[in-house]
Amino acid sequence: MSTNTKSFDLIILGGGPAGLSAATAASVLRKSVALVNCHRDLGGAGINTGTVPSKTLRETALALSGLRSRKLYGVDLSIRRTVTISDFLGHEQNVRTTFNSALLERMASEKTEVFYGTGSFVDPHTISVAPLPGSSTSENVLLRGENILIATGSSPVRPDLFPFGQGEIYDSDTILMLDRIPKRMASIGAGVIGSEYGSTFAALGAEVHIVDGRDKLLPFLDAEVSQALVTAMEHAGITFHWNETVEKCEILPSGEVLLSFASGKSLTVDAVLVAAGRKSNTEALNLPVTGVATGKRGIIAVDEQYRTNVPHIFAAGDVIGFPALASTSMEQGRRVSSHAFGGDIPALAPLLPNGIYTIPEVSMIGETEESLKQKGVDYVVGRATYIQNARGQIIGDKEGFLKLLFLRDGMKLVGVHVMGEQATEVVHIGLMAMLTNASAALFVEACFNVPTLGMLYKTATLQAIRKIREAGVKT
Repeated sequence: MSTNTKSFDLIILGGGPAGLSAATAASVLRKSVALVNCHRDLGGAGINTGTVPSKTLRETALALSGLRSRKLYGVDLSIRRTVTISDFLGHEQNVRTTFNSALLERMASEKTEVFYGTGSFVDPHTISVAPLPGSSTSENVLLRGENILIATGSSPVRPDLFPFGQGEIYDSDTILMLDRIPKRMASIGAGVIGSEYGSTFAALGAEVHIVDGRDKLLPFLDAEVSQALVTAMEHAGITFHWNETVEKCEILPSGEVLLSFASGKSLTVDAVLVAAGRKSNTEALNLPVTGVATGKRGIIAVDEQYRTNVPHIFAAGDVIGFPALASTSMEQGRRVSSHAFGGDIPALAPLLPNGIYTIPEVSMIGETEESLKQKGVDYVVGRATYIQNARGQIIGDKEGFLKLLFLRDGMKLVGVHVMGEQATEVVHIGLMAMLTNASAALFVEACFNVPTLGMLYKTATLQAIRKIREAGVKT
């Protein structure tokens, strides 16, 4: 080992949610930590290109469009002028800058040594860090770690038929580089990213088209919720092109983009967002020298302790695939440090909430009606609409609803589905109930503040109990 090599208890490749959480947890255990970040800012996609920026843009769109007000005071606050890119991105840039500064301070306070550069394996315990372009040094730094965490995240897949770098063709990492709000926009892919950005641009007045080879929006959702979301998005002006695939993409002399579908139909737009999935960032790591195996799109397989097939090398976050959420990545990172250094942190909770920041917002936890039917389980549904709720009336949400799924025998809560304002917050009440194996009795006995959206749980539960009683079954 070179005398210039620095040694650490843990080397973390990647400064996103998983890597940062692992660094914090290892610091608490008084371990020496090196964090290698291949970007000039910490935070990964979660802070810089994905979770926080896209959700900040959504909030900005709601504010600028007047949708948040819903004309509650008889005043039309909708946009009456051309929105500039500074209007749209200003708040997002401020939020991102604030987060970046806070993360730097946190790493310094925890005595985590941050190396800015591209890390790759020299051998199973040694990382070579090549400096970023424009750095003051041109020399690589060698790091040796007793344990190594791969948390390098993922990148958008770029199908060859789309001429990226030419005209107005974007992916989820570059969509923030728009210099204007397009009048007509197409999202290729009706997944979470395509649906979220489609909703945001539609709120700003863009004519949005979502193209997908399937015939259902976000099929992992409860079917009733999926269809309700489609209806709400269509009411917002979004056009869905189901069972369509793009065969050709051309940049026209006018600067517009012509999309030709396999069906023979075509669509001309000002900008295209290609949301065709993501791939793990493993290509530059030189993994063959370690023996770490990768699968389709570079995904690294791990066990319950997030170990790869090489015992001292861990992986967490997007690089290991599903669920690839900032929230779950953070929890995975914490557990890596605990498992590596003998901490007592429990296993990751079996129930993970899913939040989709479309307009309207959607969130879920647990079973769907479809999954319960497949299992042959007898269940009962309880529903409550926002418009029948005092807080829902106040905020003017006419489409929102809460749907609860209970096992008929014992009325245990097994599924929570919310569509509407603050859905990703409201779902947490159900999450905590399910983690404690609660039944309908919990919501009957609980006293909720009024007016609150939390009261939806009592309303939906009482409806489910009423259904049981009307069917002549004792509860």
